[in-house]
Amino acid sequence: MATSKDHSQQVPLDHIRNIGIIAHIDAGKTTTTERILFYTGRTYKIGNIDEGDTQMDWMAQERERGITIVSAATTAFWTPVFETAMPKDAFRFNIIDTPGHVDFTAEVERSLRVLDGGVTVLDGNEGVQSQSETVWRQADKYKVPRICFVNKMDKIGADLFMVVDDIKEKLGVKPAIMTLPIGQESDFKGVVLLLDEKALIWEGDETGAKYKEVDIPADMVDQVKEYREKLIEQVAETDDALMEKFLEGQEISVNEIKVALRKATIGYKLVPIFCGSSLRNKGVQPLLDAVVEYLPSPVDIKEIKGINPKTEQEEARKLIPEEPFSGLAFKIQVDPHVGKLTYVRVYSGTLEAGSYALNANKRSKERIGRLLLMHANDREEIKQAQAGEIVAVVGLKDTKTGDTLCDETHPITYEGIEFAEPVISLAIEPKTKADQEKMGVALARLSEEDPTFRVKVDHDTGQTIIAGMGELHLDIIVDRMKREFSVGADVGNPQVAYRETITQNAEAEGKYIRQTGGHGQYGHCLIRIEPKNRGEGFEFVSEITGGAIPKEFIPAIEKGVKEAMENGVLAGYPIVDMKVIVYDGTYHDVDSSEMAFKIAGSMALQSAVKKANLSLLEPIMKVEVTTPEDFMGDVIGDLSAKRSQILDSNTRGNARIITALVPLAELSRYATILRSITQGRANYYMEPSHYEIVPSQIADQVISAKKPNSNQ
Repeated sequence: MATSKDHSQQVPLDHIRNIGIIAHIDAGKTTTTERILFYTGRTYKIGNIDEGDTQMDWMAQERERGITIVSAATTAFWTPVFETAMPKDAFRFNIIDTPGHVDFTAEVERSLRVLDGGVTVLDGNEGVQSQSETVWRQADKYKVPRICFVNKMDKIGADLFMVVDDIKEKLGVKPAIMTLPIGQESDFKGVVLLLDEKALIWEGDETGAKYKEVDIPADMVDQVKEYREKLIEQVAETDDALMEKFLEGQEISVNEIKVALRKATIGYKLVPIFCGSSLRNKGVQPLLDAVVEYLPSPVDIKEIKGINPKTEQEEARKLIPEEPFSGLAFKIQVDPHVGKLTYVRVYSGTLEAGSYALNANKRSKERIGRLLLMHANDREEIKQAQAGEIVAVVGLKDTKTGDTLCDETHPITYEGIEFAEPVISLAIEPKTKADQEKMGVALARLSEEDPTFRVKVDHDTGQTIIAGMGELHLDIIVDRMKREFSVGADVGNPQVAYRETITQNAEAEGKYIRQTGGHGQYGHCLIRIEPKNRGEGFEFVSEITGGAIPKEFIPAIEKGVKEAMENGVLAGYPIVDMKVIVYDGTYHDVDSSEMAFKIAGSMALQSAVKKANLSLLEPIMKVEVTTPEDFMGDVIGDLSAKRSQILDSNTRGNARIITALVPLAELSRYATILRSITQGRANYYMEPSHYEIVPSQIADQVISAKKPNSNQ
């Protein structure tokens, strides 16, 4: 076991690994992370989810529910224990354990944006599940190299080769099997390291820190030889020099293979696959060596590109301490002891406590109060952070998730982080007058922490509406309000987050003229609106020529248009997927103002959309139900009655997996319904897929229910 050390100590840049543990809910991410912390000497006792004493799931809600809600960051050190092409030094791991539940997808998104590598944990019996696919695609978007850990090899039905086939088929990548399991299901007791031709047996299920090297079991010798040859060929195919040696039948050393495999992993050509059982403490040490051996350090990433806000030109920063400071704020957390924490990935240069940095997005100066190294919710104060590190900063006032912090004399902005739109909302009311003020503060803090959580006031009913990614998401928010901010609140039934959109082009004018003695108000614009494809969002274009409207009033028109879109026209839901072109108008030398043009823009939009055949859109969910064969007909029958489109039905072991697209409006209380039709033996998973136009008769019901004065 690696020895514990001062976690603020500096190591060479090529000895740092910024990694995330990502996977489907219940694949064993947090359990795997707890083992990593134990074996690296970061903790002296292995946390257990069932006993509610894990390090990384530190929130009360996480421990009660046995799920990860917020991504937790920690730092640990590991010295490789097996033969490796790397030096036998201490390597520093900055680890982020991410949630597996789709409601907390923002936590995965923002973690992947700042990580250099990922460990994807897969269930040895379930294979690649829906959320594994989703997080894999998120990691693809940010080009994060990964290794896979096939967990739960001791589980009934666990099958490494089935999972590897699943990886090929569903994720479309080339898996490179690195370890083979010794024994199956309850007899699983160790692994064979293919490249090193070593068999490792863990005795007992305790802490598992002790393993011994044994001869490869006689019944596995042929299998090990076959898979080792396959692995060498796979790696050789990614490297011309090795391919030449391979074809000429020359001996290729293990070191050469490891160096080439590192290159192939970082270049997304191969994904190394390891196996084990985190809960039974088997197979974790080879995984830790693999993080050192195959995942990139900041040195491998070399540089990050951004835009200079002064010149609008692309610039690059090398990921080294000698460059000017730059970093990305990727997470805000409200800490009861130190106030607001802003998590920052330092990309280049050095950040010092007490110094100043520029927020390039807001063009404002921020004081760096204190710098903290985080271990879940424990803190360790440090004086400075260098390129390659992930730290929490205390004292930032204006910085939000996705903002770039940088040296004032060398400004740069990095690509921000995009988050999914909420799909479900509910009304929330404070219980007492005292709760009213506290609720405002609590909601503001929570929405600052979580970019997928939105708060707005329904002006028709005066209610506060909160919106999020699912019922569990909103449930946790309300629970946190009560516990962390002592706010008593009554909560309404969940409401589907509908949207409005146009289906044809239209034109309209907006004219706002007001005379009230002295200066009047004058704003006049003509706009054209055009529908865009689903999910393409909003675009505003000015075609004003010859100064028909002065340039300084164009942004005011856009502001008015956006405000009108936010409040909808058909049923008060936001209008989406539309292009707005302002093409003409007039102004008055004295009476024209930004306010007048903003109102004119709003009037023009409301008038135009009424002519553009408005339609209502509803969120469609991708639902995956795992059910015993006996209940398959009942489950499909029930889904069909919910306006669903059945996409697929597969067999896994003796269970059937049904995949369908279902409108969210039809899925109220689905957990209870599914339990009752399958005697509690089926489970389901759902995630947002896309928006679609609501059938007219259902749209009419939704619109009439949403009209003012009818309680929603």
